[in-house]
Amino acid sequence: MDISQIAPLAVFAAFSIGAYALFSLFNGEKSRVAERLEELRDPGKRKRGLQDVDEDGVAGMFKKAAPALSKALKPKSELDQSALKVRLANAGFSNPNAPTFFLAIKFAGLLLGLFVGGGFGAFKYGMTQSGMYSIVIGGGLGFYIPELLLTLIRSSRMERVFLGLPDALDLLVVCVESGLGLDAALRKVAEEMNDSNPDVCAEFHLCNMQLQMGRPRREVLHDLGVRAGVDDMKALAAILIQADRFGSSIAQALRVQSDSMRVKRSQMAEEKAQQTAVKMIFPLVLFIFPGIFVVLVGPAAIMMIRNLLTT
Repeated sequence: MDISQIAPLAVFAAFSIGAYALFSLFNGEKSRVAERLEELRDPGKRKRGLQDVDEDGVAGMFKKAAPALSKALKPKSELDQSALKVRLANAGFSNPNAPTFFLAIKFAGLLLGLFVGGGFGAFKYGMTQSGMYSIVIGGGLGFYIPELLLTLIRSSRMERVFLGLPDALDLLVVCVESGLGLDAALRKVAEEMNDSNPDVCAEFHLCNMQLQMGRPRREVLHDLGVRAGVDDMKALAAILIQADRFGSSIAQALRVQSDSMRVKRSQMAEEKAQQTAVKMIFPLVLFIFPGIFVVLVGPAAIMMIRNLLTT
């Protein structure tokens, strides 16, 4: 075997050894004797049961390694950190450790992409320029795929919140006008519409929990608008904050917001209806018009060809 055949195998072996070393470094499995000794030192660990088993698996290993993996990609400024938290909250990940886990997933995807791309390039192209390109492409895909998935999840959830908010707001208006307070109305809406609008109800349920914990209502409503990321939810939060600050009727404020949202949606429906004629031009030209052209012009073209051949 010459050096051109040995080099790809050596590169793949180096990547494999590096991956195994990282896995062994962050795994740190303990023997049963050590676990029993820790249980004797801390009796509270005896009551955790299956939770300890989960923590010692792959999820527990990743949870321990997440701070170290995310350290290299952690935003330097507080503005960038806040923007990342808002994006994750819009996607439904409101856990305080969500940015750390997301950055750790990106870094792990980068390492996995480099490993897969390096192995594929070593076996397919060897130590050539194409092999280096495969490493770069694999690392780029592994790094940006979590970003793409976050964007898709975020846009999908924001659309669900946007579509489910009118029904929730109508029920909220009914509850407030029937005599319930804002806290009880939010709780009632979260209970009644949990099956049809789980995203909106989850936001209302989180607001109820924060209000019960003693947070100021102004901060809770402001966080509600920021977490949802939808303009209508932000407008609803702003109206409720103003009604709470100036002491005006919450029922009237909700009624005005409900009417404005209904008018806005009717205008959006009319706008889409007006755009239908323009959007239909391209399918007509690309798919329907060629078929009509063949049906109308085809027989005449065949007759002309026959006449030319006979003459």
